[in-house]
Amino acid sequence: MSSFCAKMQSCREADENLSGGRLRFMLAIMRRESPFIKDLRLNMLQPSTTSTVRRDSQHNRARILEVARQAFGSDGVDVSMDAIAKLAGVGPATLYRHFPSKEALLAALLALHYQRLDNRRIEIEAEECGAGRTLELWIEALGDWMQAYEGLPEPLKAACHGDSPLTPTCHDVIKTTERILKAAQAQGLARRTMTGRDIFLGALAIAWASGAMASSESTRNVLRDVLRDGWMEAKMPSTGRL
Repeated sequence: MSSFCAKMQSCREADENLSGGRLRFMLAIMRRESPFIKDLRLNMLQPSTTSTVRRDSQHNRARILEVARQAFGSDGVDVSMDAIAKLAGVGPATLYRHFPSKEALLAALLALHYQRLDNRRIEIEAEECGAGRTLELWIEALGDWMQAYEGLPEPLKAACHGDSPLTPTCHDVIKTTERILKAAQAQGLARRTMTGRDIFLGALAIAWASGAMASSESTRNVLRDVLRDGWMEAKMPSTGRL
């Protein structure tokens, strides 16, 4: 009997040792936390840190855009990126992280101006003043948009002939111009040899010349008359300068 009890005791001790070993093994595995689990745990413990970084990034972007808008508005698009970073109170790395190039910065700023241009298009088409007059008013609106900032025609011209952050906007404007032009051509009010791209580049040339230091308002009006005479069919009566 004593021998049996001794064997049972020995079995219990062996089982306890085995169970203890299993427990220690499981604890060791749990201590070996994977990088994924560790990152997940840290993110759960520090949600406010991520939100703070995101808010700071949004604040920096908004600050850069506002400073650039003021700088380009007063001194033209020749203001350097380094100068904008200094005015915004951020480092060059922060500026270029948000806007890799000046064209990218201009594209972001022109988004609001493009919306105004499109709103003007809607107003013009709602007037139902005839296809020829609609084209004339649209070209006028184009010129105003192209002169949002001194020196803007140059990067817009480059965007038409290459690939830049401004290129999609230019293509959208040319497409709209083409549609308005075709309506005038369909009524025999505009030369069929003209294209939307021709009109766009013509308006761009006027915007560039109008922005030159030696130019005047009369220069802009004369050049607009020249452009109108270029796209208008001879039989369409001139409406005069707007």
